Amino acid sequence: MQEHRTAEFIEAALDRLGIEHFRCGGTGVVGLQRNGDGPVVAFRADIDGLPIEEQTGAEFRSEARGTLPDGTEVPVMHGCGHDSHTAAALAACGVFERDRAGWSGTIVWIFQPGEETAAGANAMVADGLWDRAPRPAVVLGQHVVPAVPAGSVALCEGPAMAAADALKVTIHGKQSHGSQPQDSIDPIVLGAFIVTRLQTIVAREIAPQSAAVVTCGTFHAGVKENIIPDRAELTLNTRTLTDEVRDALIPAIRRVISAEAAASGAPEPEVEELYRFPALVNDAEQARVVRAGIAAELGAERVLTVGPGMGSEDFGGLATSIGVPNVYWFFGAYAADATEQPVNHSPQFLPDGELPLVTGARAAIGGIRAALGETREA
Repeated sequence: MQEHRTAEFIEAALDRLGIEHFRCGGTGVVGLQRNGDGPVVAFRADIDGLPIEEQTGAEFRSEARGTLPDGTEVPVMHGCGHDSHTAAALAACGVFERDRAGWSGTIVWIFQPGEETAAGANAMVADGLWDRAPRPAVVLGQHVVPAVPAGSVALCEGPAMAAADALKVTIHGKQSHGSQPQDSIDPIVLGAFIVTRLQTIVAREIAPQSAAVVTCGTFHAGVKENIIPDRAELTLNTRTLTDEVRDALIPAIRRVISAEAAASGAPEPEVEELYRFPALVNDAEQARVVRAGIAAELGAERVLTVGPGMGSEDFGGLATSIGVPNVYWFFGAYAADATEQPVNHSPQFLPDGELPLVTGARAAIGGIRAALGETREA
């Protein structure tokens, strides 16, 4: 939610194109490209970065700084490719503006902040996005990934990305000297049992046919090797594809945490929900329409079919907030034979030259045209 310079860059680009726009959700920007009567289609590009020091060696590498919630200043980069999303959307916007005779209707361009923390979509909706912009028939979006070859797009019908829940667990123990463990309740040992036991939920309580992930991403405790501390903190992340699995997983996590504390004679731990990403589910009918439009733009051989991934997105909240369908797809970051293919969130992540950007722009154009009821051959 600190994308101030990026928002200004987007506003300047929309001004050059003569597209009306407004701020929404703090650093979000919404462009309204009106072209007579016709359908309304929304297209979202996320714009936020990550607290990563860029190590791509690119001439244009980021040297920007940002601030974490605790006030710590950190280097930031577009380590998930959101700069590619923004560039592709602006390029597509320019194409539609130059080709106004070839389509009619309204395109709502949503340049969304805060995707990485699941804050941005909610912030824009809460700030009156759909009161200030025309309500669309469908919301479209895309993401650049290494798993798809550059020049191609991957799309699925139905579940596309997982729901994610993040929890902070504060474990309370009893501090003592390391030589007197009998006088302690060791929160580190307790935490270790919690981390280990949590993995048995997926292994032994979730059916093998159902996907679920439980990750302990951080474990902090103590300040000195001969002091048993009085507390430990864990952060957990879960991924699920269905509400049924989530509804089984989260209570099981809380049960394990509580039971392990009781087994250690410790007070009940505190469990705080940090954020939640909703599951992202593509509308099957609209996905087929969009697939045809992208295939007309890129060629059918460049539109691949994939199953759901366990990554997460807050994109779906834009459409579900007004009860309309959404479609989300992926475009490739690297040539299939590239020897180095750093993944999203790596300090070396850098899509390979112009092809990913051109593909992202053309996929957006093809998908939007189809949703507007307009198609053209590649």
